[in-house]
Amino acid sequence: MKTTETDIHYESVLPRYLKVSLDKMKKALELMESGKKYLRYDCDYCELQSDINCAEVDGDISPDHAWYLRSKYLGIDKEHIATEQ
Repeated sequence: MKTTETDIHYESVLPRYLKVSLDKMKKALELMESGKKYLRYDCDYCELQSDINCAEVDGDISPDHAWYLRSKYLGIDKEHIATEQ
């Protein structure tokens, strides 16, 4: 996957708490992809989802920024959510 300017911007301008949970999730994904057992994946996933939601509601990131992070790291697609409702 090619890194774009949007990727770089959206991942560099984050509140500290969101950056911490994103870094945890990146490490969790690396471990899972390498086939290693990692028992905190669910915790890291939920923490990142919660922090994205908080940052969006608090106005620290835009809705587009939040959806970018949800899609890339949580596999939650805005269009998929809209069709389920």
